[in-house]
Amino acid sequence: MAENKQNIENNPVTYSEVTETVLNMLHKPSFGWYIQLAICISLAILGGVCWSFQIRHGMGMSGLSHPIMWGVYITNFVFWVGIAHSGTLISAVLYLFRAKFRQPIYRLAEAMTVFAVMTAGLFPIIHVGRPWFAYWLMPYPNERALWPNFKSPLLWDVFAISTYFSVSTMFFIVGLIPDIASARDKAVSKFRKILYSITSLGWKGNHKQYKHYTAAYLLFAALATPLVISVHSVVSWDFAMSIVPGWHATIFPPYFVAGAIFSGVAMVITLVIPLRKIFKLERIITDTHFDAMCKLILLTSGIVTYAYATEFYVAWFSNNSFERFQFWFRPFGDFQLAFWGMTFCNCMAPLILWYKPFRTNLVVLFIMSIIINIGMWLERFNIIFTSLAREYSPAAWGGYNFSWVEIGLTIGAFGWFGMWMTLFIKFFPAIAIMEVKEVIEPPRRKEIEHH
Repeated sequence: MAENKQNIENNPVTYSEVTETVLNMLHKPSFGWYIQLAICISLAILGGVCWSFQIRHGMGMSGLSHPIMWGVYITNFVFWVGIAHSGTLISAVLYLFRAKFRQPIYRLAEAMTVFAVMTAGLFPIIHVGRPWFAYWLMPYPNERALWPNFKSPLLWDVFAISTYFSVSTMFFIVGLIPDIASARDKAVSKFRKILYSITSLGWKGNHKQYKHYTAAYLLFAALATPLVISVHSVVSWDFAMSIVPGWHATIFPPYFVAGAIFSGVAMVITLVIPLRKIFKLERIITDTHFDAMCKLILLTSGIVTYAYATEFYVAWFSNNSFERFQFWFRPFGDFQLAFWGMTFCNCMAPLILWYKPFRTNLVVLFIMSIIINIGMWLERFNIIFTSLAREYSPAAWGGYNFSWVEIGLTIGAFGWFGMWMTLFIKFFPAIAIMEVKEVIEPPRRKEIEHH
């Protein structure tokens, strides 16, 4: 292993090697790829069957009941919106700061953003119970002159998520164009030639096109950067604008944004490690990139831990009996396992990344990334379930019974997300060829010795 790392450092990757390595990922799918796609589609179908069963028999098939009327579906919604955030951070924010470590990983993060938003958008529709009326959320003029309630944070979600999806998708497509053109020029099959000829939008790589391309890419990066903060801040206002104990806190927007980046970077690591191994990308995605992502995880983990501590301190300092009871109930009440699991996964487990050998140990990182995402799901669980289970009146207290329909829909969401990621990796360049070449030392003519 040490010799392999030394060889990579002594023999840096070349322009032609980057092109060939990335485009080799688009060759004829292997049997393993078909197996993975079949598994993902099967899980997505499972989720669809559970949803159809719920539509047929009503919302009673879910675990939703008084007082917890925001259950697994809203937990999943917030979780997937959080997953989507790191793609914009890595692709847009780090692009503006010219962070070089983003080049080999940002394309996969952008794809993750688009597909995660597509997954998150399903859960509000599932949650309303009557999906054929979901269009009522949209602000449109109708025959009764009725408009949605613009004071409702749920309507703000519609604007935030739709805007985020639109800008992220355009940013994603614009970045793909030069690399699709490279795939077009190397394509052998007729189907791929037609596909890449259409999606490359006539890219020839001349100076005029590069000039407009860089201007458009910079513009979308500038537009996408505020969305990193605004979108998950709006999602946090779904909670913070209420009077429910444990929710109405001004710390929620930065707390949610940091948590979203934390979980999103962990998901990027979960996706990149198998991809690196399967397609032999060790010379493009190096230990340096994992080390940089781990440092970002350490930063956001520290912010999330500080937010947890601040919540407890503010509840104690406020001298509000309802707030104090709520934050006593979380670690010692009916859902205490979720609280301590969240604390371990998000606050304690990432501390091992202060030790540098763990930041480059891919087995440790893969396990750690999964632990972090479990912890972030539990965080959303704690925020939603515990606060609703114990509000002001003891007569209205209650618990929650998870149903097999909710579990099936949660599993199906991962299948839906995995299906799109699997298709993308095989049909479009998952690594930005052009931008990786920008950080490689250009080839030079050998000096001719004159004797």
